Amino acid sequence: MALDSKQRKPKQETGATRAQDPEGTRRNILEIASKEFALNGLSGARIDEIAARTRFSKRMIYYYFGDKEGLYLHALENAYRQVREGEAQLDIEGLSPVAALTRLVEFTFDHHHRHEEFIRMVMIENIHHGQYLEQSKAIRELNVTAIDHIARIYSHGVEEGVFRPGLDPVELHWQISALCFFNVSNRATFSMIFGRDFGSPAQLERLKRNTVEMLLRFVAKDGAPAE
Repeated sequence: MALDSKQRKPKQETGATRAQDPEGTRRNILEIASKEFALNGLSGARIDEIAARTRFSKRMIYYYFGDKEGLYLHALENAYRQVREGEAQLDIEGLSPVAALTRLVEFTFDHHHRHEEFIRMVMIENIHHGQYLEQSKAIRELNVTAIDHIARIYSHGVEEGVFRPGLDPVELHWQISALCFFNVSNRATFSMIFGRDFGSPAQLERLKRNTVEMLLRFVAKDGAPAE
């Protein structure tokens, strides 16, 4: 529910705020907008509500992002950028292929758990058949780096004789994403149907270990993950 006019904080002057911290302005708007889009979808999200929850006016939001669809696209790009930047920061240089893949899968699992709005926005974009993602060169470029990252780990494993040859890095990325994505997207329904809290710390840790083991067994040359 939107705050009424008496509850809303006064908006800062547009020109002054842009001059002081334009990147901070964009980040704050995108953070709030992502939550609104994740909760209500593109059609249900309201710029009035986003403005009410930020320090900035509707006019400033339009100044930076053009319109609601422009804001949605930037929020979607930002969501993908966060996960790809997190992958890039993983300290896997010098690790064995098995350890590197383990760390990548664990990161993906933990990131999706901590950023449920990312999962919801991806689900919403699939409802729109990827039509807004298709407009974004930035997202395509970001995801090229993700495939390059996993391809290097996989190639290293094949060279060392611990991963079986002939696998497609894009399909490996699909499988990692699918297991980690489902953990968030279907948690509520699985918990309700089977009477088990799939969001409890113990259950999440078990699911993460199982996800890692499934991926390692799939890529392993002999069907069993190396020690």
